[in-house]
Amino acid sequence: MLGVPSKPQKLPKSPLMHSSDPASLSPGSVIGILGGGQLGRMTALAAARLGYGCHVFAPESGGPTALVASTETVSPYEDFTALARFADSIDVATFEFENLPVESIEFLEKRVPVHPGLKSLAVAQDRLVEKKFLRSIDIPIAPFSEVNNAEMLIKALAELGTPAVLKTARLGYDGKGQVLISKDTNLDDAYRTMGALRGVLEKWIDFKMEISVIIARRTNGKSAIFDPTENQHQNHILDTSISPARISKTLTDKAKVIAEQIAAALNIVGLLAVEMFVTQDDGLLVNEIAPRPHNSGHWTQDGCATSQFEQFVRAICGQPLGSTERRFDTIMTNLIGDQINSWPAVLKEANSHLHLYGKSEARKGRKMGHVNRIYPLGHLAIDVTEQSPNTRKALEK
Repeated sequence: MLGVPSKPQKLPKSPLMHSSDPASLSPGSVIGILGGGQLGRMTALAAARLGYGCHVFAPESGGPTALVASTETVSPYEDFTALARFADSIDVATFEFENLPVESIEFLEKRVPVHPGLKSLAVAQDRLVEKKFLRSIDIPIAPFSEVNNAEMLIKALAELGTPAVLKTARLGYDGKGQVLISKDTNLDDAYRTMGALRGVLEKWIDFKMEISVIIARRTNGKSAIFDPTENQHQNHILDTSISPARISKTLTDKAKVIAEQIAAALNIVGLLAVEMFVTQDDGLLVNEIAPRPHNSGHWTQDGCATSQFEQFVRAICGQPLGSTERRFDTIMTNLIGDQINSWPAVLKEANSHLHLYGKSEARKGRKMGHVNRIYPLGHLAIDVTEQSPNTRKALEK
C-alpha cells in the first residue's frame, strides 16, 4: 500500500463553507472512491469543481482516477487493514463499479457512510439476484431461468424456447460471459463458453431499440432524473448514445417512472442507471441496472445543465441536486481501442467535446475516451440513422 497520512490535508473550513443541513458534507470533505477507472476519474473531476477531495482505493496504481485524485491507496479490496486506514481518511465512500467483495463494503459501512449502500451493490452485481428483485417489485423484465449446469440449460430452453441468451450471473460486461443460443447450438459447448458455473438464460427480445434512464437520489428521497438516452452497440460494447432518445413522450414518462420505482425500492443514494428494451409494441422491459455513473450518461457533461458526475457527487455528499434540463441534443460516441487516434481531428470540430481517460495502452475493446457532439434542441428529432454498420458515419455528418 502506498503510504498515506491518517487524515489527508483538507481545505480549511470557513463559515461560508458550512451547510445548513447537518447531514450534508461541506466543501473540503474527502470522498473515498473504490475503483480506479474512468468513471471514478470523471467523478473526481466533478468533485474538485465543488471543492471536495478524492481518495481512490484500487489494487493497481496509476489508473485513470488516481491521475486526478488527491490521494491514492494501492491494495487489494480484501485488505481490511488498508480499508480501515482508508475509512479513517475519508468522510464518505462510494464505488465506480459493482464487482467488489460484499464483505469489504460491510466493513466500510461500520466506519463511514457508504453511498450507495450494500443492498444496491448486492443486487446489481448478480444478474439472477437482480432479476428476482425486479420481478418482486413488479418491474417488467424478459422471461428468464436460472442455469447452474447443462441439464438445467436444457430444461430452461424447453420453457423459454430459442433464440435465447445465456449469461453468467456475475462478472459479465460488454458482452463477456454471454452466449447466443439458437436451435442448432451445442448446449454443452454453450454452457462451457459462458465461463461460469452459475448463469441466467433469458428469452431473446426482438426490440426496437435500447434506452437508458439515469436518476440521482439523495438520502432524503428527493430525486432528479435525466431524459432517456438511445443506445447503440457494436460488438456488444456501447458505441453511440443519442440524447434525447427518439421515443414518444408517453414512453419517456413511463421509462422515468420505472427508474424512480427501482431507485426508491433500493433506497439509492447516488445514481442509478436503468437499461431498458423498447419492444416492437412500444412496451418497456428492464435489462440491467447499475448503481453508479454510466457510460450512456456521458452526454450530460456537455448537453445538460448538470452532468451525471456532478449529480453523483451532490447526492452522496447530501447537497441539493442540480437541474437535469437538457441544453443541447447530444450524440456521445465512445473511442474504443485505436479509435483514440482520431483525437486530433475531433479537436478541430466546432461542436465536439473530447474526453480522454488517460489510459496508457489502447487495447482492442478498451474504452479510451468519448466525444460529445452537441446540436441545437430539436435537431435529433428526425430519424438520422438506423442500427447499422454505418451508424457512426451517419451520426457524425
